[in-house]
Amino acid sequence: MRVSIDTRELEKKILNIYEYSVGFLDGIDKGKSLFLRNLGVGVIEVLKQYVDAEARSNPKALHHIYEWYQTGSPNSRLYDFDYTVSNLGLSFKSTFRQSTTMSNGSSTPFYDKAKIMEEGIPVTISPKKADKLVFEIEGETIFTSKEVTVQNPGGEYVEGSFEKIADQFFSRYFKQSFLKSSGIYDYIKNPIVYKKNFAAGSKSGRSKGVSTGFKWIANARIGAA
Repeated sequence: MRVSIDTRELEKKILNIYEYSVGFLDGIDKGKSLFLRNLGVGVIEVLKQYVDAEARSNPKALHHIYEWYQTGSPNSRLYDFDYTVSNLGLSFKSTFRQSTTMSNGSSTPFYDKAKIMEEGIPVTISPKKADKLVFEIEGETIFTSKEVTVQNPGGEYVEGSFEKIADQFFSRYFKQSFLKSSGIYDYIKNPIVYKKNFAAGSKSGRSKGVSTGFKWIANARIGAA
């Protein structure tokens, strides 16, 4: 007895499955930039909330990155973050805004307040309209006609504190908590759309894989489920 089995249909299906899988990976690669942009937007929002919370709990160290007497308020931030997507991945950069409010007893805003205090840049103050400077040091009122140099205008707790908090977010919170709590970790770990579209992929091949992979990675964002 002789039996013949036509395997052409099976071979075609196997080839389509292979092409679907390769196409899925190609689709992910095509959608990677969009994924990183979405991730960048989400990370910056969470990062700002993180800094605000830290500032409210430790105003001595972080008061300088907000308008006067509004430490931790989202509407009074003197800092901002931006992101860049490149071949190396996702990178973040911080910038400072100029202050527009005045401290008690002052008639002029301390424009570069955040930058100067964060970097510990000495500030020299000299009388302009008046003959003397009047200020307080540890409760004592000082009068002087000479210019005064303040070596550390932010105080001992301030210099480098903003950079420290940002580094802490990325080195600890981002890795240990953010990726899981945001839903990104579970979303990436379990690409259920690959399974859902497997039957269609076994018929259509690469084109279905590319579209499935692209949509899956492009839809990965903060709160993804």
